[in-house]
Amino acid sequence: MHSKLPDIGPSIFSKMSGMAVEYDAINLSQGFPDFPTDPQLIELVATAMREGYNQYAPLAGIYSLREKISEMIFALHGKRYDPETEITITVGASEALFNAITAFVQEGDEVIVIKPAYDVYEPAILVQGAKVVAVQLEPPYTQMNWEAVKNAISSKTRMIIINTPHNPSGMMFSTKDMQTLENLVKDTGILILSDEVYEHIAFDKRQHESASRFPKLAERALITGSFGKTFHVTGWKMGYCLAPAKLIREFQKVHQLNVFCVNHPTQRALAKYLENAENYLHLGQFYQEKRDFFLERVKQSRFKFEPAQGTYFQLMEYSAITEEADEAFAERLIKEYGLASIPVSVFNQNGKDDHLLRFCFAKSNETLEKAAEILNAI
Repeated sequence: MHSKLPDIGPSIFSKMSGMAVEYDAINLSQGFPDFPTDPQLIELVATAMREGYNQYAPLAGIYSLREKISEMIFALHGKRYDPETEITITVGASEALFNAITAFVQEGDEVIVIKPAYDVYEPAILVQGAKVVAVQLEPPYTQMNWEAVKNAISSKTRMIIINTPHNPSGMMFSTKDMQTLENLVKDTGILILSDEVYEHIAFDKRQHESASRFPKLAERALITGSFGKTFHVTGWKMGYCLAPAKLIREFQKVHQLNVFCVNHPTQRALAKYLENAENYLHLGQFYQEKRDFFLERVKQSRFKFEPAQGTYFQLMEYSAITEEADEAFAERLIKEYGLASIPVSVFNQNGKDDHLLRFCFAKSNETLEKAAEILNAI
């Protein structure tokens, strides 16, 4: 049998989380919290179920949720998306990303991906018969190389994928970054796919520079968001896509044939929960405290780091400890020390190994304290 994705195997997240279970290790690899969901949100879902919202939702999602998303984006970024024609609720941001690529990228097209990059982008591009054009950043991946992006653009470029706040590095794009991108794509037909799933998790008074804030980007951008990331409910797989109506129409053709619609009672719950902006406005401070708690406890270790600017991930450089390849060292950390992380080379072009591991600090303080003790002992 001929595989359309011959080089794609189980993800590194599955591998490391599986090893964490096997060796009873603390799991700071996969990006999910280990603290409770807000009981109010759980009760809202249960109430919606009891009230009978258990059948298909509309294809685009229930209007009240789309309306609340529109209000949120306008309040945060000053851009008004029409709930009727410019917003679609999706099965997590992953479905939104896949739909956006499938709807617009055709065989022979080129898509620019900035590396290190989350591992769902490239398979979705390859399965369309398109070409990935990688732009590799240099460690610690906190500065964009726009000259390299400019040089990567060709007559075949259909899309540029950006991710801010950035996984795995924690980098946040600046206003200047977004303006530079705006200038690069003006007078072209290039689309922007902006992965903004960590949109509310920005640190040290930084502003999340959404593509929606820049008119010449917004007119060509598909923006993805994640309620799973925002509200600590990654298992619910609830996301959304924002885009101009002409792009959403094409996006919804794929969405319709892919899943048609998204969990109905959860949509009802989220629409109610979003009525209180306090439920998301303070996430940055919440996770900054987690970041600072973790980094304060590992500052005497032999790992080197620059504090993450956003997301709930922290990169740690380990060359003072060992010259092992990052994947080998990550596996040894699990087996010998009982701590799971993600080797960053899996996100890089050709497995570029800069001796960096990614740790998720969206954990209880107790978990972070135990992890720090292990890191300090290495």
